Amino acid sequence: MKDIEKFIGGFRRFQHKYFGEDTKLFESLKRRQKPKTLLIGCSDSRVDPAILTDCDPGDLFVVRNVANLVPPFETGGQYHGVSAAIEYAVKSLKVRQIVVMGHSACGGIGALMAGDDASSGTDFIGSWVSIADPARQRVLAELDYKSPEAQVRACEMAAIIVSLDNLMSFPFVSERVAAGELALIGWYFDIQQGALYQFDPEQNAFEAVVEAPEAGSEA
Repeated sequence: MKDIEKFIGGFRRFQHKYFGEDTKLFESLKRRQKPKTLLIGCSDSRVDPAILTDCDPGDLFVVRNVANLVPPFETGGQYHGVSAAIEYAVKSLKVRQIVVMGHSACGGIGALMAGDDASSGTDFIGSWVSIADPARQRVLAELDYKSPEAQVRACEMAAIIVSLDNLMSFPFVSERVAAGELALIGWYFDIQQGALYQFDPEQNAFEAVVEAPEAGSEA
């Protein structure tokens, strides 16, 4: 129960800050949310988007799932949690940007690269991460000479691009992108380095937007 006690203590500090010291922010948030950014991130406990971006409540509309994946647009089946969140963010909240944020040491992508699939003893994970199989196939074809670790890192980045491409398969997304009303952004958080990379479509590569800190340096 120590974890729960820690979380309750954290809520008390949150309460004191936003409902005690400075109530202005939640006076408006009590009525409605107006985030300008949808962030699709991984469920990994180390990559909480609000903590990583040091943002305020109400800044991000967040979807988190295994390996930060976006499925392609399709209307079959019954349950489309990620697609429903994208639809709400774009059509109702009218966000201005969608960020897909992947990260290093991703267990979901590691499972994909290891060849885990729906028959490997899990009910859901193999099927879900197969969304990024195009990334896996590309890495295996183009980087077969690389180490397994380098291949996983490359796939983590390539899977972000797959999700960005899949976002464009949603008509209401592609229409707003074409109209200049919505931007799609790919981020990669390097846990080992503490650096942030962003996908540059023109260079077809990830470039550092926040470099790794030097030893002993302060931000």
